[in-house]
Amino acid sequence: MDKRVLLLGDNNSFMVGAIEKELIKAQFKVVRAEISEESISQISDLPDLFIMYLEREFVEMDENLIYINGLIKDKMNRLLYLIGSDKEVNSLKSVIKDDMISGIFKRPINIKNLTVVLEEVMDKRTQIENKKRILVCDDDGTMLRTMKTWLSEKYQVFMVNSGMSAITFLATNNVDLILLDYEMPVISGAKIYEMIKSEKDTADIPVMFLTAKSDKESVMEVLSLNPKPEAYMLKTQTKDEVLKNINDFFEKQKRQQVKQLKNLQT
Repeated sequence: MDKRVLLLGDNNSFMVGAIEKELIKAQFKVVRAEISEESISQISDLPDLFIMYLEREFVEMDENLIYINGLIKDKMNRLLYLIGSDKEVNSLKSVIKDDMISGIFKRPINIKNLTVVLEEVMDKRTQIENKKRILVCDDDGTMLRTMKTWLSEKYQVFMVNSGMSAITFLATNNVDLILLDYEMPVISGAKIYEMIKSEKDTADIPVMFLTAKSDKESVMEVLSLNPKPEAYMLKTQTKDEVLKNINDFFEKQKRQQVKQLKNLQT
């Protein structure tokens, strides 16, 4: 489990130092930085867990907060926890919205409780990250929510509502499978598939198409793509049918990987 933490706060603060000591005692690897772009940008490999200790209120649209907000948005699995008073926390919400904040601890803080909570968070995060990651791309919000509900128990699911959003997401995030709507406005699923397969970093990601069309012509159109997609799934399929297709795919992939490993060892 990666227990690295970026601890943001005044380097001369007694409380920030005390939090660092308690985190180290709990086997966290702590990286320290000021709440500033200049300080954070000097860190080459940023942890995915940020803890920001607030000791002042921020002016509206603070440039350092804009930078930090960008780092959180840049990686879907990056977490941000805040420590501060109500006023201090509210002062940064003109830039960092609620959906970017994983949790808030109010001052005065019990540092031991903080470490317990963070350990639980990291354990749960490890469990989630052990799940296969699936990106669902569909312009239909209802379809996105349905797939999220169906798949989330077993898989880690990410959702985007357009082809270009999928390309942007894949630029900074890795996934094990893409479920791609074949018929989308502006840029079709076939074109997005072409773009995914033409890029070195994404070419090997398996893709299954989702479509409402079951006629022979539509099926042949999808299967004529080069390379061929992993599957062609109808949106009318039941939850059990969708799960079976995806489960079978990952089981087949696992068997192939084991076979390749055995071949290397002989």
